[in-house]
Amino acid sequence: MPIRQITIVGTGLIGGSFGLGLRKHGFAGTIVGCDRPLVLGNALTRGAIDRSEPDLARSCQGSDVVFFSTPVGSILALFEKLAPTLPAGTLLTDAGSTKQQFVERTRMVLGANAATRVLPGHPMAGKEHSGIEHADAELFHDAVWLITPIGLHQAYTPLQEEYLALIASIGARVVEIDPERHDLLCAWISHLPQMISTALASVLREELGDDDAIEQIGGRALREMTRIAHSPYSMWRDIAITNSKNLEDVILRFEQQLTYLRENLRGSGLRELFDSANLFGRKHPAPKPGREDH
Repeated sequence: MPIRQITIVGTGLIGGSFGLGLRKHGFAGTIVGCDRPLVLGNALTRGAIDRSEPDLARSCQGSDVVFFSTPVGSILALFEKLAPTLPAGTLLTDAGSTKQQFVERTRMVLGANAATRVLPGHPMAGKEHSGIEHADAELFHDAVWLITPIGLHQAYTPLQEEYLALIASIGARVVEIDPERHDLLCAWISHLPQMISTALASVLREELGDDDAIEQIGGRALREMTRIAHSPYSMWRDIAITNSKNLEDVILRFEQQLTYLRENLRGSGLRELFDSANLFGRKHPAPKPGREDH
């Protein structure tokens, strides 16, 4: 049976882009948005949703799929509140940037049925600015959409298969990964870069303040290094909380590398670091600008 109605809980950048992408790429069903009234009004105006409903329970009535697209902490709380009240045939999924705690919460709430009723996901796409006003129907085009199935060796249900086909229809590339490995990899390739950018922008503000020289001589490197420092605290607070152990470990490892660099500014170790970094850069060239991986 085709998916006839999808509820998007959280119609900001990711949820709004998901709705716009579905509509642009031929989804014929109804898209219901659940958020604050002002956000829902903007989502309706932009065509990201067909119907708005600020009440969570009412927004999910009649939906085949419920897509949580809020900060991770809210996803955990909303899922725990909503999941036991929904029909067994409703698929619950999310766009959270960390996965292990969400998978654990699904097992706690739904027990043995979690693997068939929930399909955790994480689209590796975003922007440094949040909100429905920045939503883009092509945000997920050629982006990886990570899936962390609760039953790693369990076949997908027909509804899960259809949902994955919808993700592919908006241009995303589905990649399956274990939730524990997901959180470790994301700590390295997404969460650490954000923390570095945030720390750099913060220390520049503390040391240079409003010095005009920043604008006069700060070039492309500075802009690229600090661009994602505009990302919202509300999202990254929950990522830091739900992936704190991995983040602590990778930040410590990065601190060790910085210390080695500092101690080798006049030594051969500096060249070794540049050689290693150059090898990484050649193997992993920079992506096109305009989309962040969160």
